[in-house]
Amino acid sequence: MDRPVIRAAAFSGLLAALPFEAAAHQMIVFASVNCEAVLVEAKFSNGNAVQQADVRVLDGDNRLQSTLPIQTDGTVSVPLDSVDHTGGLVIEVDTGSHDNYWIVTPEDIAKNCQS
Repeated sequence: MDRPVIRAAAFSGLLAALPFEAAAHQMIVFASVNCEAVLVEAKFSNGNAVQQADVRVLDGDNRLQSTLPIQTDGTVSVPLDSVDHTGGLVIEVDTGSHDNYWIVTPEDIAKNCQS
């Protein structure tokens, strides 16, 4: 084989490996709201719960409201009365090597607090 063909084959092999590698390290964050708290869940794309992470709660203006450790089951509960949630919340989960976030809008909170 000539060199351009070898390079093309090597390059396509590298590209084929990249999405798998990236997906193997992805962290997923989800937050749901009831009238009392925001329940945060964090897991890796393989389904394993995040066991060590800081969960930062910021208000709608990106001001830090609280920092909590995640539980070993990958969850943490943030009481709504402990944070200013009038402008919504940004929930950031940071393991030190992976991070991701979830936005809780004022509409999410209002919708889930209606009787």
